[in-house]
Amino acid sequence: MSPVAALGRLTLDLLASIGRVAIFAAQIVSHMVRPPFYPREFLHALMQIGWFSLPVVGMTALFTGGALALQIYAGGARFSAEAVVPAIVAIGMARELGPVLGGLMVAARVASSIAAEIGTMKVTEQIDALVTLSTNPMKYLAVPRVLAATLAVPVLVAVGDSIGIMGGWLVGVNRLDFNSAAYIKNTVDFLELWDVTSGLLKGAAFGFIVALMGCYHGMNSARGAQGVGRATKSAVVSASVLIFAANYLLTELFFS
Repeated sequence: MSPVAALGRLTLDLLASIGRVAIFAAQIVSHMVRPPFYPREFLHALMQIGWFSLPVVGMTALFTGGALALQIYAGGARFSAEAVVPAIVAIGMARELGPVLGGLMVAARVASSIAAEIGTMKVTEQIDALVTLSTNPMKYLAVPRVLAATLAVPVLVAVGDSIGIMGGWLVGVNRLDFNSAAYIKNTVDFLELWDVTSGLLKGAAFGFIVALMGCYHGMNSARGAQGVGRATKSAVVSASVLIFAANYLLTELFFS
């Protein structure tokens, strides 16, 4: 019975963790619509999450779009279907690769930063000081970051989509000998509004997940440097896994 008992304990721990995260998320959402608000903290988080994440998201999208064009051309050449490269690059970037890669890059940069910052504040008892000053730590620390990430990541996804499609265009024109005007025309003709909109909605969901995981693990960090390190690692891992899971569920919802 030992393996069965271990499996049962693991299942119960998993369900308990899901419940704690769900309660934490519900508290954040409820605090978003109730005063007081902290616009200065929100603007600071918006700058840190959005503007400073733009270079890494842009570079990732550029090289991904170029590599995607090469791979699609190599596969399409087997069936004399090289002309589909512009359409597949655009649809692939807008629907899947743009939101997912953008979310993962933000998770690597932002979730770890949020968890480390809040975890350090907990270790140094700054969160206790906020409570002493009658300031709700959830409202002052978590809500501005979650709201900023939910609004900033769709913008990053839109920019990443554009840069990724441009990367595919650069490779297509300079490496694969496509006509520039024909490449752009095929991209515009086959890319639909819902392709872009669905990617932006995914970006909002991924941004919420990233900031939620960073705040949750930071708030629940153990004491000491090792506790902060574990919280940072757990924030990135859980955010990345949840992004993939949410991506599948949203794809099933949007395109079923």
